[in-house]
Amino acid sequence: MSNSIILYYKEFQGNVKKTQNLFKQIFKNIMKTNEMLGIVLGLTLVSGQLLNAYGVASAAAGAIPQWDFGFFQINMIGYQAQIIPAIMAAFTLVYLERFFRKITPEVISMIVVPFCSLLLAVVAAHFVLGPIGWKIGEVVSSVVYSGITGSFKIVFGAIFGFFYAPLVITGLHHMSNAIDLQLIATYEGTMLWPMIALSNIAQGSAVLGMIYMQRKNAVAQEVNIPSTISCYLGVTEPAMFGVNLKYKFPFLAGMIGSALAAIVCVATGTTARSVGIGGLPGILSIKTEYMLSFAICMLIAVVVPFVLTVFLGKQKLSDVDLNGEDIAETEASFDKEMAINPELTVKAEDGQIKAFLSGQVIPLKEVNDGVFSEGMMGDGLAILPDNEILYSPVDAEVTVVMPDSRHACGLKMDNGMELLLHIGLDTVNMKGDGFEYMVAAGQRVKAGEALIHFSKDKIKQAGYPDMTIFVVTNEGNAKNIEFKTGFTAQAADSVIATFKA
Repeated sequence: MSNSIILYYKEFQGNVKKTQNLFKQIFKNIMKTNEMLGIVLGLTLVSGQLLNAYGVASAAAGAIPQWDFGFFQINMIGYQAQIIPAIMAAFTLVYLERFFRKITPEVISMIVVPFCSLLLAVVAAHFVLGPIGWKIGEVVSSVVYSGITGSFKIVFGAIFGFFYAPLVITGLHHMSNAIDLQLIATYEGTMLWPMIALSNIAQGSAVLGMIYMQRKNAVAQEVNIPSTISCYLGVTEPAMFGVNLKYKFPFLAGMIGSALAAIVCVATGTTARSVGIGGLPGILSIKTEYMLSFAICMLIAVVVPFVLTVFLGKQKLSDVDLNGEDIAETEASFDKEMAINPELTVKAEDGQIKAFLSGQVIPLKEVNDGVFSEGMMGDGLAILPDNEILYSPVDAEVTVVMPDSRHACGLKMDNGMELLLHIGLDTVNMKGDGFEYMVAAGQRVKAGEALIHFSKDKIKQAGYPDMTIFVVTNEGNAKNIEFKTGFTAQAADSVIATFKA
């Protein structure tokens, strides 16, 4: 298994935990309600028994299912990607639960409060709040329709082009589908959809600027390159959430480029015959007579965000962001000679792996982490560190670094064996505080050469264990690997594992 995949999996685990905690904090501390009730309420809004919100615009009037109560009917419509009905329903649930909890005796509150508050919240969400939220969305859509066809369409084009990307974040951008279909039915074409495609292209071009700026950062490129490709093919979320919003200024550069392209697009009356792929292939959906003008708009949407991202990136990106690790800060913080300690540098003997830290060596199963202790990442061991410098256990090439967190390092030996060194548990959440790389990706290191300097005190203050994990993620050509545990090791001296070449 690739060391980079393992590290990103661990970082993903940390992000999932943080996201779960965020929602729990929102429901428990801000809304003061049960988060599980909120989840159930949300599921009822996207139930498979309802007509999917994405299909409402294309459904015939008589094809929409309804709840018929005789004197009134309610459309059975789901609320996928509809943020306004969801927010209104959530706050209704909050106040209903507070009300029932206040008037219900404690002995029956466990049954009565969740049932009554959730039942009424679901009814209100589908019969009152949902339709109201949907109407609010339709009002937004009608404003867009008036803007795209009115006297101030140039101004509207600039505003729409600038703010479309933020709409994608909220999910409100799906409202534009109904407007596009209406424009196509009425005018045999839509002037709105070309601007949407240009916004997608602009966000992709901002990431293209990040690709250029971070060309020496191999880890960042693993996210940048596929994000740009997907964005140019119409899927913007990986680019926006994975890159542009992370650094902020590329997102703004994309918005500016989108606005300028939209101005030209509206000014030339560029029209699409249908809704197509919202990226570079979108030109195939443009009417033939407008393909040249749309090509010019695409050029603006590519060049402007790229140039702005590069210009702003030179001012805002740190050496860590650009190169993947902060060599300058490392050299300022530590003596250069410490990086290759003459007293600790030894030649790794054939078939031996030396201790990467001083301290008690323990089996991997004693590590309180389901991923490592269960051997999901590979076999290995852990050391409870007595020192604060992580040394290379073998002669190898540094293949993986984590520039944001700086808590782990991947090595590859000449025999194909791949090793992962991971300082602490969940220390990715420390965002690099207390960790400093002393090597760079692609660098050759000797056994005993310093890899990472870390602070045990900062790890302890953050509430994480500082045990450092060693895992063989790929055995390569090595055979009969044996790990030695249950003793106190000396860094770069004690043998912690042996293998046959």
